Amino acid sequence: MKGKFFLGWVVAFVLWMAGGFIVHGTLLAAEYKALTGLFRTDADAQAHFPLMILAHIIAAGAFVWIYSRGIEPKPWLAQGFRYGLAVAFLTAIPTYMIYYVVQPMPGSLSVRQAIYDTICLVIVGIAVAWVYRNEAARA
Repeated sequence: MKGKFFLGWVVAFVLWMAGGFIVHGTLLAAEYKALTGLFRTDADAQAHFPLMILAHIIAAGAFVWIYSRGIEPKPWLAQGFRYGLAVAFLTAIPTYMIYYVVQPMPGSLSVRQAIYDTICLVIVGIAVAWVYRNEAARA
């Protein structure tokens, strides 16, 4: 079980970081740059990047730990999808709604952030469920 936990942690971390880069570093990057004064400069962001890595390490570990505690004897794909969606409803969706309220951010950007991060979380949830797929059958 420990091996699956650490494998799931690594898988979740890599996918979450990659998804974050695709969404925030590529798909939404130009819109972020247009919001001068709201985000750090590239140089300043790079100086703080170790904290980004640490945050993703912590989040990935918690994500896998919670999943590993709630495995049900149901198909792993549906469990992973449901879990990723539940985490999105707990984290990404309300977070971007709150950011929209307190920051001068375009509503369309906040909606895309929530949608893209929800997609990423569902992918991470499915990947973690895949790592634990045999545990679901035994549960």
